Amino acid sequence: MENVIIIGTGCAGYTAAIYTGRANLTPLMLSGSQPGGQLTTTTEVENFPGFPEGIEGPELMMKMQTQAEKFGARIEYSQVEKVTKTDAGHFDVLLEGGNTLQAKTVIVATGASPKHLGLPNEKSLIGHGLTSCATCDGAFYRNVPVAVIGGGDSACEEASFLTRFASTVYLVHRREELRASKIMADRALANPKIKPIWNSTISAYLIDEKGEVRAATIKNLVTGEESELELKCVFVAIGHVPNAKFLGDLVDKDENGYIIQTQGTLTKTQGLFAAGDVADHVYRQAITAAGQGCAAALEAERYLAH
Repeated sequence: MENVIIIGTGCAGYTAAIYTGRANLTPLMLSGSQPGGQLTTTTEVENFPGFPEGIEGPELMMKMQTQAEKFGARIEYSQVEKVTKTDAGHFDVLLEGGNTLQAKTVIVATGASPKHLGLPNEKSLIGHGLTSCATCDGAFYRNVPVAVIGGGDSACEEASFLTRFASTVYLVHRREELRASKIMADRALANPKIKPIWNSTISAYLIDEKGEVRAATIKNLVTGEESELELKCVFVAIGHVPNAKFLGDLVDKDENGYIIQTQGTLTKTQGLFAAGDVADHVYRQAITAAGQGCAAALEAERYLAH
C-alpha cells in the first residue's frame, strides 16, 4: 500500500511530490492525460519566482519533475477512473484498464480542462484546425490567418504567441473590451498582427474537402449579423472545467465544479486533499498551485503521523 498517491503532475502535484518525497513517504504520482499539466501548453512564464529572465512552461515542469524524482517520487503514466474510500480507512484508486492501487492518503492535483464552444462538429475538428494549445500547434500555421476565442489572460497570451507564426491573429471576444489584466490586454492590442473582433462569437466552423477548418462563421451578438472569416485554425481560450468527476461524492464542489476545501487543503473526506486549479477558482496561478501542493503534502504528512 502506498503512503501517498498524488493524482496529477502540474505545479501542485510536483510540489506535493517534492515535499512528501523529502519526508521519506515515497509518493507515487499518476500523470493523467496531460503530464505536466497546463503549463506544458504555456510559452514563457514570467511570474514564477526564481526565474528573472522567464522560463518556458514545459522546461519549468521538467525541472519540477526532476526535483521530485531526486527525492524518491515515482511517476506512473496512468489515468484514474475512480477513487473510493474503504471501510478499513484506506483509498482504492481504480486506473483506466482495471488495475487498482491502494493508498493511505490521496492528494488530488488534477487541475482543470479547457472549455469549448459546444458546436456540433467541434470534437471531430480537434487536431484539424481546432485546438486549445497555441504552444503545441501554433507552428503548424505559419503565414496563414488564425483566430483566438476569448478575452482573458490566456486568450491574450495565446494570441501574442501566435503572432510568431500566423499572418493575422483574430481575437474574437463576446464583449466590447477584454477582461484580461491590463498588462496582458495592452500587450495584445498593441501588436499589429492581432485584430480584435468585438461583441462576437463563432457560430459555425467551415471545413474544406480534406476535413480541415478553412473558415468560421462570426456572429455579432449585438446585431445578430453573421459573416464568414477565412482562417486555418481556431484556438479556444474561454476557460476551464475542474477535473474532479472521478471523485464522486468523496468531495463537495461549488457551482462551477471546483472542489471545496474544508480546512487548508483537506476535503470533506479524511485523508483526501485537493491542491491547485482543481480547487482554486480565484487565483489559478502556477505559484499558488505550487503553494497548495506544499500545503497538501504537509497536511498529508501530519495525517499519516497521527
